Amino acid sequence: MRGIVGGLLVIGVAFGVDAALSHGHTARGAHIAEFDLGNLSEDEARTVLTSLTTAAHAPISVTTQSGSAAIDPTALGATFDIEATLDRLMEQPKNPWNRFLGMIGVTRSVVPVVEIDDEKFNAELDAHRGELEKAAVEGGVHFEGLEAVGDFPSKGLRIDRAAAKTTISQTWLSGRTVELAMEPFAPTVSAETVQAALDGPAQKVTASAVPLAGRGSRVIVSPREAGELVTFVPDGKGGLVAQVDPKKAREVLGERAASTESEPVNASFRVGGGTPTVVPSAEGAKVDWRRTADVMEKLVVSEDDRSGRVAYKITKPKVDTKRARGLGVREVVSEFTTGGFSGPSGENIRLVAEEVNGALVLPGETFSLNGYTGPRGTAQGYVESGIIDHGRPSKAVGGGISQFATTLYNAAYFAGLEDVAHTEHDYYISRYPEAREATVFEGAIDLQFKNNTKYGIVIDTSWSPSSVTVRMWSTKTVEVESVTGPRTDPTSPSEVQVPASADCVPSGGAPGFTASDTRIVTSAKTGREISRETRIKQYAPEPIVRCG
Repeated sequence: MRGIVGGLLVIGVAFGVDAALSHGHTARGAHIAEFDLGNLSEDEARTVLTSLTTAAHAPISVTTQSGSAAIDPTALGATFDIEATLDRLMEQPKNPWNRFLGMIGVTRSVVPVVEIDDEKFNAELDAHRGELEKAAVEGGVHFEGLEAVGDFPSKGLRIDRAAAKTTISQTWLSGRTVELAMEPFAPTVSAETVQAALDGPAQKVTASAVPLAGRGSRVIVSPREAGELVTFVPDGKGGLVAQVDPKKAREVLGERAASTESEPVNASFRVGGGTPTVVPSAEGAKVDWRRTADVMEKLVVSEDDRSGRVAYKITKPKVDTKRARGLGVREVVSEFTTGGFSGPSGENIRLVAEEVNGALVLPGETFSLNGYTGPRGTAQGYVESGIIDHGRPSKAVGGGISQFATTLYNAAYFAGLEDVAHTEHDYYISRYPEAREATVFEGAIDLQFKNNTKYGIVIDTSWSPSSVTVRMWSTKTVEVESVTGPRTDPTSPSEVQVPASADCVPSGGAPGFTASDTRIVTSAKTGREISRETRIKQYAPEPIVRCG
C-alpha cells in the first residue's frame, strides 16, 4: 500500500514539476506537419509558425482518382491564422495520460487553423473540373456569342467539397500532395430540362437589348453582352434559372455605369451679404452589383418590357444639411488681415486662399493647412516667388504661402482655438506680429489648430492685390487679448559675400532679438479668465548679403 502511495506521490510530483516547467510554453510533443513545436516559448513558436507562411504561398498539389493540379492557395481563399494556431499549441493536455506521453517524447499532431472562403474555394475547384473530376456534368445552358448552348448532364465522380475543405485545412502546410476524396455524382437536371430551356427562355436572353435606367443616364446591355453575362443553372428543384454573376456584370458594364455613380457631398456654407447660408448636402450612390444582377436575371427572360433600373447603395454625407444648420455658424468670431506682398507672392496667396475658403472645421476636429490643400506646386498653378533661405532672400515655387499661414494662424488665435502645431520664421519679418506668426513648408512644417468649441467653424477668405483677410464664422463664446512683450537679447547680423548671379538677392540684413506674446482668453459671457499662455520666440539676425 505504501508502495502504491509512494508511486502516486512520485507521479504527482513529476506532473507538478512538468506543469511548472511547461507553463508559458507549447505542449510537449506538439507537431504541425513535420515541424516540431513542442515545449517552445510563445515567441519561439510564433517564429516557427511565421516561417510556415512561406509554405502557405506555394501552390498546393492536389490529386484525385481522375487527375492532378497545382492550385494557388490565394485562389482557393485559404489563409493561415498564426495566432489562433498558436493558441492551440499553448493548450496543455488536461488528460494525465496525454501529458505523460508528451513527457516521454511521444508526439501528437496539432491541426493548424486555416480559414477557407467557401465562394472562392468552390469557384477554383470548378475551374479545375476538367483535370480533377470524371465526366461529372450538371445540366445547364451557356452562351457563345448570341447562341445558346446546352450543357447536357452526365453521371460521374466529383470532389467531395466538404471533405476537401477539411483535408486541405489539415495537410496544406505540410507541402505534401493532397489527395481529395471523390463522391458519385448524379445530375439534378435532366437532358429534357436543358432542351426545354434551350427552346424557351434561353432564346429570349439575346433577343434584344436590356436598357437599365441609372442616375442621370441609361446603361444599355446589348444582346451580345447579355449572352456574356447570363447562364442557366440548377434551381435545386430539378429546373434551370437564369443567373448573372455580379462580378462579371461589373467587369462588363462597370465603365459605363461609373458615370451614374456619385460621391456624397457634405453640406457647406456660403457667405454673402454678411450672413452665412447652408448649401444643402447630397447623398452618394454606388452601383449595387448583386441587386442589379438580380434585376437583370428577371429582365433577360421577360416576354414583355425588358427595361429596368440599376440598383444602388446609397451613402450618406458626413455632414448633412440638418447637421450643418445646427452647428451655430452665424457670426464672425475673429478676423485678421495682412498685406505688403509682391505680384508672384500675391498669386500664390490668392490660390491658397481660394482653396481654404469655405473650409468647415467640426467641433473637436483639427485643421491642417498642408493636409487640406495637399501639394502646392506648379501642377497646382503655384509660381516661383521670394522666400528666406538660410537667412538670405531667395526664390521658390509657392513663396508667399507663409503670409497666408500667418493670417490664418492669427484668425484662429483670436477665435480662441487650440494651437496644435505652428512654427515661426527663423528671422523676423516686419509686416507680421512679433511671436505671433507662422511659416509652412510642404511635407515638413504645418499649421494646425483644433476647434475646441461645441460649434462649427467656417473659414472665410478674401483677397486683393495688396492684402488677404481670413475670418472665422461660428458662435462667439470667448474674447481674446494679445499682449506683446518687450524685445530683449539683441544680436547683430553678420555679413555674407555671395558670387554675383541671378539667384543672389542683396540684403541690408536685420538684427536678431527675443520676443514674446501672451494670449489671454476670457469668457464672452462672464468675463472670467479661461486661460493665459505665453510664447517666447528668439529671432536670429538676418545676414547682410553682398553680391559680387
